[in-house]
Amino acid sequence: MVRLILGIESSCDETGVALVRLPGPKARPQLLAHALHSQIAMHQAYGGVVPELASRDHIRRVLPLTQAVLQQAGLALSAVDLVAFTRGPGLAGALLVGAGVACALGAALDLPVLGVHHLEGHLLSPFLGADPPEFPFVALLVSGGHTQLMRVDAVGRYALLGETVDDAAGEAFDKSAKLLGLPYPGGPALARLAEGGRAQAFRLPRPLLHSGTLDFSFAGLKTAVLTQARKLGDELPAHTADLAASTQAAIVEVLVKKSLAALQQTGLQRLVVAGGVGANALLRAQLDAACSARGVRVHYPELQLCTDNGAMIAMAAAMRVQAGLVRPERDYAFDVLPRWSLQDIAA
Repeated sequence: MVRLILGIESSCDETGVALVRLPGPKARPQLLAHALHSQIAMHQAYGGVVPELASRDHIRRVLPLTQAVLQQAGLALSAVDLVAFTRGPGLAGALLVGAGVACALGAALDLPVLGVHHLEGHLLSPFLGADPPEFPFVALLVSGGHTQLMRVDAVGRYALLGETVDDAAGEAFDKSAKLLGLPYPGGPALARLAEGGRAQAFRLPRPLLHSGTLDFSFAGLKTAVLTQARKLGDELPAHTADLAASTQAAIVEVLVKKSLAALQQTGLQRLVVAGGVGANALLRAQLDAACSARGVRVHYPELQLCTDNGAMIAMAAAMRVQAGLVRPERDYAFDVLPRWSLQDIAA
């Protein structure tokens, strides 16, 4: 019987390892320990993630992080019952590192292994917090590469309500930040700069806001930021805070109003927000206010678990095992799925 799950995340530029315990068939899985290494400092010199460097760094970090997590939990590797890893989506080379290490550990210890969907990890990450949600709920997945609204009825029962047709919200933050001359990672830098700016200083578009659908589009917003920056010319440095605040306000307004529309369409009274952009303070404040006025509960992962991490991978594996959706096997011939759709794993 699976009791202790080791989770490994290596889909992009963060190496994460965690231990999650399954107390029983109906009890909520518990996070025992986790460790994370971010590659931000390494990639800053290039203004973005360099896939080959990311993969090489994962190789260096994953085993020391595993040892640190075991030590933190006061457990030996022999106590692990299942090794879970991110199978996709993500950078192919980075994914191969986590998959290879997980399957090597499984083979060496005669343990079953399980490939986990990265977005399902984000989707279920609020269950790691002190205020876990209850099914069913609407989920807003907002990260560097994905912006989706989902109806979630249970583990593995996901219905896509809307998604981005081009740039994701995280990409809009990062690309706009780069246009303003901000360092990598651009999203958090833009949010910090926006704190000192005026959100109404520039009139920027809210693409697809009144489309009647729950889809998103942020490429046009990025183009509008570029156009405005060029108009300002030499005066841009004096207006970067205002332009950052206006950009953030446009992104957040679209995310909030589409989320409210999804709640109205489904008739549900619970919203889960997950992914790196879910840490944005303005987004949280506006969602909290709007949902409170409508009697809707909002759930977020802990701030430290908004970005990619091993805890969400171990948790997703635990909840899939607990729900009886998977039977982990001792099959160590692995592959990765860099463009894996969340729809493909629905129960």
